[in-house]
Amino acid sequence: MREIRRRFPWLLAASLMAAGCATTALPPAGKDPGKLALEEDEGRLWNRAQEEQEQLRRARVEYHDPALRTYLNSVAQRVLPDEARQAGLSVDVHVIKNPSLNAFIYPNGVMYVHTGLLARMENEAQLATLLGHEMTHATHRHLARQFRDIQNKTAFMATLSVAGMPFGAWGMLASVLGQLGTIASVYGYSQDLEREADQEGFQLMVRAGYDPREAPKLFVHLKQWVEEEKKPEPFFFNTHPRLVDRIESYEEILRREGGALARGGPLRIGEEVFLVHTRRLLLDNALLDLQGGRFLQAQRGLEKFVALNPEDAPGHYFLAESYRRQNDPRLHPEAIRLYEGAIALDSAYADPYRGLGTLYYQAGQPSQAAQALERYLELAPTAPDRGYIQGLLEEVRK
Repeated sequence: MREIRRRFPWLLAASLMAAGCATTALPPAGKDPGKLALEEDEGRLWNRAQEEQEQLRRARVEYHDPALRTYLNSVAQRVLPDEARQAGLSVDVHVIKNPSLNAFIYPNGVMYVHTGLLARMENEAQLATLLGHEMTHATHRHLARQFRDIQNKTAFMATLSVAGMPFGAWGMLASVLGQLGTIASVYGYSQDLEREADQEGFQLMVRAGYDPREAPKLFVHLKQWVEEEKKPEPFFFNTHPRLVDRIESYEEILRREGGALARGGPLRIGEEVFLVHTRRLLLDNALLDLQGGRFLQAQRGLEKFVALNPEDAPGHYFLAESYRRQNDPRLHPEAIRLYEGAIALDSAYADPYRGLGTLYYQAGQPSQAAQALERYLELAPTAPDRGYIQGLLEEVRK
């Protein structure tokens, strides 16, 4: 309890007051006629949300791609239920430049999706699944309900008292997330509220015309990613029902309701339009992974990018880098092929020559190493690593 007071000094006061005077049975936005009427404690949460959003804006953690944001919000408008819109609740989707797989929404409908999660998706239907799930947290007033119920949820109280959060790939974001953002994105909601978000979000994506069979695939892909990395499930799933449970839950919903909810006519998947709008993000997010030493994750993202952009020389180069930096000699032939592919696409591109020279040096092929490194210095005479490369050349020539 002392740890909770230290980390969330305002949380207990708000929850105690709410517990004494309010019920957790808040109706969804739009269920009652007229505009959504916030209760007193909800109004404080909305004010706090606006403060935290301004804090995120000042921290410059957002990924800036106006066309992508416009696209994401157009999908959100397709998914947002009319009754919530009529009640005055809107959804505004932002993208956070962070390779971790996460998304969260504030009670006022401002949503943040990490580049890492968008990079893992395959199509618009999977995006609609995520948007529907997150916006349900807002339309069904989950944060206020969570706070009002907190006194009776000892398990949730225990999650709040965890000392130290292993933010890892979150980097700078860990220090700028406010208290509401931390609860929504790291600790999560109760399993009952998460299952409600799964159920309602699924209905929203299907009613918007999306293929319901894509809903569980989002979590299948994410489960594969976790298994490839041999890491614990990322924050988005730590306090949410675990990935296997989420997959089974969506598959059960699909069996039970998918056919009845689907409208007549062709169902929307939207693979091509989604990949067009996330093409640049794929590369940018992979570079974040590469810079952070998450080389296998970078490799997966860059493979996807190169498949979509086979004539892109930097894509070939950075994919080669992801292979080389894994320090596995078995991957070196593929890295060499990719470096050479980048050079074939742009012979004046200096960086692939440096990568080739480094690999040839490690492989004990001095003449090839010298040739590649000399060419690198010719093309990049003012390179910041010129001194290092010259020293490497001297070793090679000996």
